[in-house]
Amino acid sequence: MNKKIELLAPGGDLDSIKAAIAAGADAVYCGLDSFNARKRAVNLSFDDFNRVIKLAHQHNCEIFLTLNIIILENEIKPLLTLLNKLVNTAVDGVIVQDLGLFYLLSEYFPSLDIHASTQVTTHNRGQIEFLNKLGASRVNLSRELNIKEIKSLTQFGLERNVLSEVFVHGSYCIGFSGLCYISSAHGGNSGNRGRCSQPCRDKYLPTDAGKEYPLNLKDNSAFFDLEELIDAGVYSLKIEGRIKGPSYVHTVVSSWKKQLLSYSSQGKLLSDNSALYKVFNRDFSNSYLKGTINKLMFIDNPRDNTLKHVEQSNAGLSHLQIEQAKQDLYDQKTAMAAEVAEKIKHLNTDKIPLTITLSGQSGQPLCVSVSTPECVFMVRSQSKLIHTENASLNRSAIDKRWKGLNNALTCIESICMRCLDADLFIPFKELTVIKNSILYQLNGAKEAVSPVELPVLNYAPPQTAKAKLSVLISSKQDLPLCSVDGVDVYYKLPDSFRKGCAEYVDLFADNKGLIPWFPSVLIGADYEAAAQLLKQLSPKKIVTNNTGIAYLAYQLGIDWTAGPYLNITNSFSLACLKEKFNCSGAFISNEINKKQIKAVRSPENVQLYYSIYHPLLLLSSRQCLFHQTVGCKKAAMDAKCLDKCEKSASIINLKGTSFAINKQKGDYVNMYSNEHFLNTDIVSDAPEQFSAFFIDLTDIGITEAREKDKTSIIRGFRELIEGQVDAAERLHNMLGQTTNSQYQKGL
Repeated sequence: MNKKIELLAPGGDLDSIKAAIAAGADAVYCGLDSFNARKRAVNLSFDDFNRVIKLAHQHNCEIFLTLNIIILENEIKPLLTLLNKLVNTAVDGVIVQDLGLFYLLSEYFPSLDIHASTQVTTHNRGQIEFLNKLGASRVNLSRELNIKEIKSLTQFGLERNVLSEVFVHGSYCIGFSGLCYISSAHGGNSGNRGRCSQPCRDKYLPTDAGKEYPLNLKDNSAFFDLEELIDAGVYSLKIEGRIKGPSYVHTVVSSWKKQLLSYSSQGKLLSDNSALYKVFNRDFSNSYLKGTINKLMFIDNPRDNTLKHVEQSNAGLSHLQIEQAKQDLYDQKTAMAAEVAEKIKHLNTDKIPLTITLSGQSGQPLCVSVSTPECVFMVRSQSKLIHTENASLNRSAIDKRWKGLNNALTCIESICMRCLDADLFIPFKELTVIKNSILYQLNGAKEAVSPVELPVLNYAPPQTAKAKLSVLISSKQDLPLCSVDGVDVYYKLPDSFRKGCAEYVDLFADNKGLIPWFPSVLIGADYEAAAQLLKQLSPKKIVTNNTGIAYLAYQLGIDWTAGPYLNITNSFSLACLKEKFNCSGAFISNEINKKQIKAVRSPENVQLYYSIYHPLLLLSSRQCLFHQTVGCKKAAMDAKCLDKCEKSASIINLKGTSFAINKQKGDYVNMYSNEHFLNTDIVSDAPEQFSAFFIDLTDIGITEAREKDKTSIIRGFRELIEGQVDAAERLHNMLGQTTNSQYQKGL
């Protein structure tokens, strides 16, 4: 193995970061106490973070900062303050989800290396190009991809100087990252804000298949797949686990380091992964990577599997022997924790002490010697010292002007002035220049970057005309709705239509006013088919929830609107889409509330949309959710499952709340709330903000409105938009059980 492979470790707190460094990690990703997607981790203060960078660099380890959440409008200003501080550190990369943050970094902070988070859900070539245009130097590919798909995207990225990063160990999510809203919708804790409460790990009432944890997957481990990952060209092997402790981090990182060293030096893989079973796990699977998505990926227990593994490994032994094996494991864990504590206690993150000596005499420059445990250097003043009875060069003046040397990284331990003649004068500005020169030297001869002011965007004026009504359909039976005056009708395309592409070409050719609506997930051949369809249709307008299709529409000069699952929550995301990709419109996220929505302002020539009625999507999964619910005759998914399967099921949590699992032909499995989202308040709360309000009539999910006359539903929403008295009440009565809890809670 000649090429460099990065081993990227998690760091949730200071001791875990030290454990990763001690175990031989090439890089560590960690978060501050704000703007990162692991709020349950301890995380770091900014001062801690600076010292962590210093420690890591002393051990040839890089540090990446996670800023991987969606950003609210009122957070842009403090975010910019953070970026202005961050740009003057030695951080090696910034991990990003929010499009507004991509925009700020690429436009105003070019020295910061940008990495695309797994929350961006990168799974096709167009998305690589989209992120490349935003300045991303690497992308964390979706966990659901197989090795063939990873290799294709990695090679495509390398041709554009974009590196790939793949999760190789840690938790699997049941849903596509960035497209999971179950925690947000039913607990107010958004995964897109780092607050996921992991309801997928919750206990549910026993399903027809006899499972109590029907959404719970085993953990990911590609420990024996290193050779294939290297062959695919993957640059970084990423370990998940920022809420895990130092013993876990050290064990997993050191195991992977040994595997890498074995393959590098001997061309052979280690066959023993027993150490990985001694720290928290839910058992392991590599089925996504292998492309064998099957029911063995599930485990009906979300808790630590270590003791269960001991029982399974010692099957056939006596009860006494098994209990002794469990005790041995406890003893080993205790010893491992003590060993890690011993290894990291010498990894020092204290501030660098500065010993400063001043010397000089009248007619000569002031000489300042600075000594640290690692180096000694000299700084001299530009002007010469002058003898005067009104001396200005005293300890009080120096302390006042050099207080900036007491910062996150350094502290003044002592200042010696014995070699400096008495009664000397030098302009105070010279002391400031000397201080800056000292900081320059301590910062590795890197010039400080001046602060960036908050950019001023050119906003569109408020809407004066009433918003239009837009409707989404997914059945040819609903095509007559296209003839309803004053209503734009969109047609939802499936996640997979590679075999029926010609059918959709005919559909849109026969219905000129119909607007294509592209899905969030388009993997491999499905993306290629979607791209080909877009080229063949060359429609006047599309809506897309997939940035790969967005990039292609931009290239082809097609008018495109960003869909609701691109998670737009701030004005700078809109500016990004407009300036970088000539986007003409965007849906505002349904996760934010009235106040948060009203703070978002649109750039000129960008129309805003808001979905006021739709099935409440909780998650989309590449896995089959029927194995654990109603059962499935197939042990594993095959090519026909995505295209042909059409099935529904439900699960009920211990609070009695029901969730609908729905699979349409050509779509991945989706999970929905038992209530549709209905927000009639937004029409009167923000009438000047939106060009169109949107309703989803696709017959997906569970609702009493399925059997309702859709023309009547449309009429009801038009009356609402027109301001008719009691229109909202009539809609609520017509549509049955609905919710707008996300609009009430926000992020």
